[in-house]
Amino acid sequence: MVRKADRPRHIIKAALALAAAGRWSRVSLRDIAQEAGVSLAELHERYPSKTAILRAHFDAIDESVLKDIAEFDSEDSSRDRLFDVLMRRFDAMSGDRDAIAAIVLAACRDPLAGLCLSAGLMRSMHWMLEAAGIRAAGPGGRMRVRGLAVVWLATARVWLRDDSEDGARTMAALDRNLARAERLASALTCRSARPPETAPA
Repeated sequence: MVRKADRPRHIIKAALALAAAGRWSRVSLRDIAQEAGVSLAELHERYPSKTAILRAHFDAIDESVLKDIAEFDSEDSSRDRLFDVLMRRFDAMSGDRDAIAAIVLAACRDPLAGLCLSAGLMRSMHWMLEAAGIRAAGPGGRMRVRGLAVVWLATARVWLRDDSEDGARTMAALDRNLARAERLASALTCRSARPPETAPA
């Protein structure tokens, strides 16, 4: 018998197990309730949709990363800090790689599901920037969140296929993608800093 306090985590675990075992799009809420050993009413009370279950899972991932972050050294660059934070997030997700692969595939086939998950991704990237000591508020912060989401998604494609023991391919891809984003941000900053051209008299 699962303790009441543990049921939310147990429901998430059951949903991920079903996702890893087959197509996530075919998994019903009744399937999840049966796998978790709870009633539909209790499942609805805690998680009214499959998307809500996934959001709770990824929020838990973010929380584990934030709890694990130590103080960075003053000489660490923004890129170094982001690399550390994002690799910690990939490490925290590693036990559920098969389930996440099935969920990503389902989201690609269902634009509405993908849109629902994208909001959670942006929230996660906001927190990852904050964890790295990088401002995520205001117009500039929103641009950084979007840029980091692009970096994350591009690297996640490699992570899903990375069978190396030390995650070397993922680390190389993340380093490469962060470098590209850094160059693009620098180019945009230089361009915006140029004085406006004046029309000839």
